[in-house]
Amino acid sequence: MSAGKVYLLRHGQTEWSVSGKHTGRTDVPLTERGRVLAGAAGALIRRVRGEDAPALIVSSPRARARTTAELAGFVPDRLDERLGEWDYGSYEGRTTPEIRETDPGWTVWTHPSPGGETAEQVAARADGVLDEARAALPDGDVVLVGHGHFSRVLIARWIGLAATEGVRFAMEAPSWAVLGDERGVPRLDHVNLGVFG
Repeated sequence: MSAGKVYLLRHGQTEWSVSGKHTGRTDVPLTERGRVLAGAAGALIRRVRGEDAPALIVSSPRARARTTAELAGFVPDRLDERLGEWDYGSYEGRTTPEIRETDPGWTVWTHPSPGGETAEQVAARADGVLDEARAALPDGDVVLVGHGHFSRVLIARWIGLAATEGVRFAMEAPSWAVLGDERGVPRLDHVNLGVFG
């Protein structure tokens, strides 16, 4: 049994997240509301996990994730491109209704994104991140700061589901998921934990 838990933090609100635009590699800043709620997310998780310093803090290199980490009170030990959002390819910056005008029924969970990542590629990234997190857990908690779709894939992979099963979990901007275990069996302790008011 590990000593720590994995805490996933989805970045705060951006103009693109409000409008529903798929935001992979584009570096969109937080809105003012996103900044305020990122600070609130930090206060919330301190009430949940306490004030002890995590054993490891890793962030996506995107500014929206780095800024969220900072405003939530976490200084990343390093940035990791593997924590970047799903690469949407030519669907970057487009909303689902816009994409469905030419690709009926499209979702990131069920259809390919031309020029982007497949679910299998995203799962491989997630598995690598989780392997590293598991290795650090004997020393305490791990905080991973990233993005909506990718965090949902991390949740699914933690509990042994296919990446596409991330569709079953919500991760609002900003929110937390907590990945734990019960006697060595991976468990989802919390999901979409946040202050959204």
